Amino acid sequence: MAYQISDECISCGVCKENCPVDAISEGDGAYVIDAEKCIDCGACEGNCPVSAPKAQ
Repeated sequence: MAYQISDECISCGVCKENCPVDAISEGDGAYVIDAEKCIDCGACEGNCPVSAPKAQ
């Protein structure tokens, strides 16, 4: 299951910087995770200051 970024996202970009497969991009007001690229590693969740990425 791929991670998804919740409404808590503050668009800081930390998740994108820490994604080893470049699955995260800046969306409209929040970052988004490409489910096709996500390898479910949890790096985004572990580095987010507001815990916006969540396993689905």
